[in-house]
Amino acid sequence: MPVQTYTTLDDPSATAGTFVQGINSSGQIVGYYHDNQGSGLHGFLLSGGTYATLDDTVAFFGTTLASGINASGQIVGYYDNSTGRHGFLYNPNGATYTPLDDPSGANGTQALGINDLGQIVGNYADSNHHPHGFLYSGGASGTYTTIDDPSALVGGDTFAQAINASGQIVGWYSDSANHQHGFLYDGRTYTTLDVPFSIQTEALGINDRGQIVGYYLDTSVHAHGFLYSNAPTPPSTIPWVSMAPMQQASTLQGRSSGNTPTPTANTTASSRLPCRTRRRPPAPPPT
Repeated sequence: MPVQTYTTLDDPSATAGTFVQGINSSGQIVGYYHDNQGSGLHGFLLSGGTYATLDDTVAFFGTTLASGINASGQIVGYYDNSTGRHGFLYNPNGATYTPLDDPSGANGTQALGINDLGQIVGNYADSNHHPHGFLYSGGASGTYTTIDDPSALVGGDTFAQAINASGQIVGWYSDSANHQHGFLYDGRTYTTLDVPFSIQTEALGINDRGQIVGYYLDTSVHAHGFLYSNAPTPPSTIPWVSMAPMQQASTLQGRSSGNTPTPTANTTASSRLPCRTRRRPPAPPPT
């Protein structure tokens, strides 16, 4: 049996917890930690054994969270200031922060994932406080494209969490009954991801091999992580499969939506994202 090694990661500046959010192929790690200064939240980069704090220069002190990093060391996340919530892109060459505000995000933008091509995903809240996923691509003068799963509530309730080098996007959405489902989107087709016998599934990460991770709640409202390794390329229909121990990749069921809308390209600004009622376990980030 292979030896399994777990390494605890605690930012030395943390007084109330360290939360890891992403890692790149070089082993650089990003996340955030709590302390007792300001609102108490600070992003961090762990590289070569050294922790570096990431506080966006225009943020309220203690409101910066780092959520994703690519092979070039570019980091995405979000922060709060007097004009609301904003995503950011951090470039290690020059240590610059670039704000990311979806033009339709009248009530806030959060950047959550970035791939090695520099494509960024996250979510925004529109003028009616409805959340939508987005894809940003094209560099400094790029384009925002809204990501709305067609099975989601009318008006939105789609959250894009991660993107791989092939452009496959994963996340989750809420349906009309306020039930949460994971999704996989390949630019053409949305495929719903539900762990069998679960009451809630959320897909939170995808690698370049198409493996998907996330968590689900069972009928006793206990949370479990999952790994799904059988996503086709390009994904279309993920077959129903039986439950297996350890909630491995093969425990997911999938179904492709026959109603796949064409994403809409947006071509302006931001406040605070809404909080949705879910059965999700308590999460440390602010809402």
